[in-house]
Amino acid sequence: MSLHKVSSKGQVTLPIECRRALGVRPHDRVAIQLEDDRIVIRPVPDFMELEGFLGPRLSEEKEQKARESAVSARVGDKK
Repeated sequence: MSLHKVSSKGQVTLPIECRRALGVRPHDRVAIQLEDDRIVIRPVPDFMELEGFLGPRLSEEKEQKARESAVSARVGDKK
């Protein structure tokens, strides 16, 4: 375990060991969740890479809802 300061903007740098172990690279997305008294950070796959794979493109609003639902389902599976 290592200790880190939270910046005035609420930012924390993820240690390189953690990023490497989880395969988190610059510009990747992560899910941040509060579990009891802990903050849990998990990598989230880039769903935009799958564009067109499942059928015709949805409206931006429907795509956003679908992404949020998929992230919630994936993060919930790992509890």
